[in-house]
Amino acid sequence: MIHNLPQKSQSFWLDSTPEPNYPNLTQNLSVDVAIVGGGLVGISAAKLLKQAGKTVAVLEAEQVGSGVSGHTTAKISSLHQLIYADLIEQIGEEKARLYGESNQAAIEQYASIIESEQIDCDFQRKDSYTFASSINQLDKIKAEYEAAVQLGLPASFVQETGLPFDIAGAVKFTNQAQFHPRKYILHLAKTINGDGSYIFEQTRIKTVEGEQPCKVIAENGCIVTAQDVIIATHLPILDQGLFFAKAYPKRSYLIGAWIDPAKDPQGMFIGVGQDYHSVRTTPHEGKTLLLIGGKGHKVGEVDDTEVLYKQLSDYAYSTFGVDEIAYRWSTQDMVSFDKLPYIGKLTPLNNHTYVATGFSLWGMSKSMMSAMILSDLILGKENPWANLYDATRPTPFVSQESIKQNLDVGIHWVGDRFKNLLDSSEKVGVGEGKVVTENGEKIGAYRDESGTLHKVSAVCSHLGCIVSWNPAEKSWDCPCHGARYNCQGEVIQAPAVSDLKKY
Repeated sequence: MIHNLPQKSQSFWLDSTPEPNYPNLTQNLSVDVAIVGGGLVGISAAKLLKQAGKTVAVLEAEQVGSGVSGHTTAKISSLHQLIYADLIEQIGEEKARLYGESNQAAIEQYASIIESEQIDCDFQRKDSYTFASSINQLDKIKAEYEAAVQLGLPASFVQETGLPFDIAGAVKFTNQAQFHPRKYILHLAKTINGDGSYIFEQTRIKTVEGEQPCKVIAENGCIVTAQDVIIATHLPILDQGLFFAKAYPKRSYLIGAWIDPAKDPQGMFIGVGQDYHSVRTTPHEGKTLLLIGGKGHKVGEVDDTEVLYKQLSDYAYSTFGVDEIAYRWSTQDMVSFDKLPYIGKLTPLNNHTYVATGFSLWGMSKSMMSAMILSDLILGKENPWANLYDATRPTPFVSQESIKQNLDVGIHWVGDRFKNLLDSSEKVGVGEGKVVTENGEKIGAYRDESGTLHKVSAVCSHLGCIVSWNPAEKSWDCPCHGARYNCQGEVIQAPAVSDLKKY
């Protein structure tokens, strides 16, 4: 049976909220703290800093909450699939306990802000489950449950859930949460703007220079001078600190379908094993939207991304009996090699420039945790988790995973230059995108539905890898470090700050 998918990739979170309309930066200004990136980290940190008496300027390249924060599953949980048994083994019980505590504290910080600001963002307390469909994975579930209990986390082992199929077993965390991230961001943004603090949209930052003070330089030449700067652009736009070599970019996919509220499984779920799925629901105007995610892969590794949506759609029809798919969209995250995010100073030489990255697919709790840690560092307060996540910590460059991922980058950097040497842009069909070689140069050619051919340089403006075509999103994606461009070569995802050259 053929199931139709929505023609356009569109996040439900963005579709169900109004577009914000903040001005772009048109003149130089000075604030205490400049924050590059208007997602969950940037907006939450701005709120905490403004509350503490600092003036802030949030500088967003597109629209507030429209990046990764607007394309998430939005589960606020300290249960991160399978993590605690591994952490105890790799970094010891004490540090693993800090990881659990910090993520739990982030949940409560959301709850506190949402309550005090009276934010209508569909915040709901939900239980969170990591489940095994087959007996083969049960040992991992039990090990995770035992590790979580050992660390004092709200864990139990269960063999029944609200899912419409049997499971072998699951670890369950009680009193976790979910919300509508864009509603949260838009409401909070309104409380930040004013009284010497600012939010700017459509303001792409090219670089940050110096310290004491820091100068944040926009694409249009305007400069924001600040005592401290937070780079909250998912992967830092500044190529210092080697974060692009300490994490790798991973894409994953989501679909949304309206279901009978009586069929709501009442929880947040994620499977384990090779082809796992993530499941949650969200309320909207008296209806219930089922969100199913999965099919993750390293950026640039899958040529036919359309088929991944079809596979998620087949799963939704066969497992949940949905009538139609209302939404589809994808997201991207940076996976840290040691499973811990990088939160803190950009480099050992920086004392006023900070970053938060490497959230490894669990960005909701880690975004708030980052905001808490970074605001404490800027305010000169002790933070119990800052050392664990220190962005300048020695990282396992020699781990099996890091060697594999960085070797992949090298293979792409060299090998992709020798592909498609004989192809021509004239052979690119309607709706098709392809990397071709013309006059010795790598060209990204896309022919839109009207037959117009768009040609851009296929050399990523970040560090020179060759981009690949993503047919589902109509974008050029860099397989090395995750920069993304729209079909006309304009930057849509960091770490790139410059568009692809147009031909």
